[in-house]
Amino acid sequence: MPTRRTPPAPGDLGRRIAHHRNESGLSRDEVAARTGVDAGYVEYLEETTARPTDGMLLKIARALGTTPEELLGGELEHPPGGGGPAREPVLTALTEQECLRLIAPGGVGRIAFDGRTGITVIPVNYRTGDGGAVVFRTRYGGVIDEDLRTGLEGVEFKIAFEVDRIDEAHSAGWSVLIQGPIHHITEAELAGVTGLGVEPWAGGERDLYVRIAPHRVTGRRIANF
Repeated sequence: MPTRRTPPAPGDLGRRIAHHRNESGLSRDEVAARTGVDAGYVEYLEETTARPTDGMLLKIARALGTTPEELLGGELEHPPGGGGPAREPVLTALTEQECLRLIAPGGVGRIAFDGRTGITVIPVNYRTGDGGAVVFRTRYGGVIDEDLRTGLEGVEFKIAFEVDRIDEAHSAGWSVLIQGPIHHITEAELAGVTGLGVEPWAGGERDLYVRIAPHRVTGRRIANF
């Protein structure tokens, strides 16, 4: 009997193409139509270690609203926004409903608080729960656990949580800021948050669930016209 060949695993480029396509809410057929190729070729790029020509990579990047450098991972060592501002930027305020919609899928945000060593900002992988509450995981005995416990029942520190998204290809983006009390989930409350599927970005044993109640929600969007 002939041996069945195992298809190669997707490379970094394929994973980034799939990631940007999913974030843009596009199907493979839609990306193919924008690029002028067959949908099977988009699938081929996503699921193998293929490397397209520079011209095709540029078309794919434009179809996904990004850059070839971003798809190749060349921007990983640089802060976002290096492409410069828009020529005619327009800044608008977001409603609370729009802010909560933007952050609802979860991802990576930042918490900011006044800790023992001063103002501290830490990236966290989060999910959202009932009423737009932000939930993430950390470790017992860590900075968030020790610096943000008042020691008084019913009394909680208020902190800030921020999420943003920058689209360098279009010189556009948005940011959302949530301010509210931080609550360390007790064992009796675990059932209400474990189903959210939040995983710590840094890995390791981070079994302490933390919730931020959205008492104040604000946001801004910048567009290029």
